[in-house]
Amino acid sequence: MKILKKVLLVLLVLFVIAQFFGPEKNDGDLASLEPFLMETYPPADVKEILKTTCFDCHSNKTIYPWYDKITPVNYWLADHIKDGKKHLNFSTWNEYSMKRKEHKMDELHEEVEEREMPLNSYTWTHANANLTQEQIDAVVAWGKRVQMEYKLKMQPE
Repeated sequence: MKILKKVLLVLLVLFVIAQFFGPEKNDGDLASLEPFLMETYPPADVKEILKTTCFDCHSNKTIYPWYDKITPVNYWLADHIKDGKKHLNFSTWNEYSMKRKEHKMDELHEEVEEREMPLNSYTWTHANANLTQEQIDAVVAWGKRVQMEYKLKMQPE
């Protein structure tokens, strides 16, 4: 029993010390989203959905929850954000080729329609990110419209 107490004490000390360290924050500027918003022109309802369900993990600006201050949770969140940005980063939209933009819009509306996005791990702590069927339909319709516009732009004249 004495050994268990010592182990628990050591773990507690390590946990406290770990709180002084954390990963780099995703504290970019919301202005980085303007090229994407200006080019794809989402309706107001879709823009709000993107803001509450997508931008935290798929842009250079994350609004962090209170529990991000706790190590090791903050490292898990940082990895989650890094992975999300690897797949799609709305902040670097203007760097994508037309073909890549078309493909990303295809993936976007497909993932939302199939309820693969937003991730369950995100909606557990962000109740407003649980999309209704009406919201899903709005995002899918907008995504398909934008994807079609990109397809038309890529066709030779």
